[in-house]
Amino acid sequence: MATIIQHLWFREDMAGALETYTRLIPGSAVEWTSALQAESPSGPPGSVKIAAFRLGDQRYRAIETEAPWSFNHTFSVMVECEDQAEIDRLWDGLSQGGEIQQCGWLRDRWGLYWQITPRRLTELMSDSDPAVVRRVSEAMLSMVKMDIAGLEAAAAGK
Repeated sequence: MATIIQHLWFREDMAGALETYTRLIPGSAVEWTSALQAESPSGPPGSVKIAAFRLGDQRYRAIETEAPWSFNHTFSVMVECEDQAEIDRLWDGLSQGGEIQQCGWLRDRWGLYWQITPRRLTELMSDSDPAVVRRVSEAMLSMVKMDIAGLEAAAAGK
């Protein structure tokens, strides 16, 4: 079976990004880093940095070199959190120097997009009652950082 690994391309400070990500997300680690020792379209020998790392149970590779593009909303890392404390911790850590957005989205200071969501949201959005799903959807769309208590209140019709 094929192995699926996400690949991220950083314009700068890949090491800082990976240190932050692996510090904030339990079960994460940088597995190795290196520099490409050959001339490449991206630069001379030693100028292109590469790395392998894990975020929780997901495998990633990364490269750092100049690029004419940056991350955008078409790719994001979604983290399903067990409780509000975990949402708050990740939100605070990843949004530093970045940009917060609607519906639990943020862009970190390296430009990568994240969705910090409660696992409970998935459960509420799959409720068999369409009225519950509508109320939860409306509540979620009005939030910036996800608030589990607010989602629960919406589900209950409060």
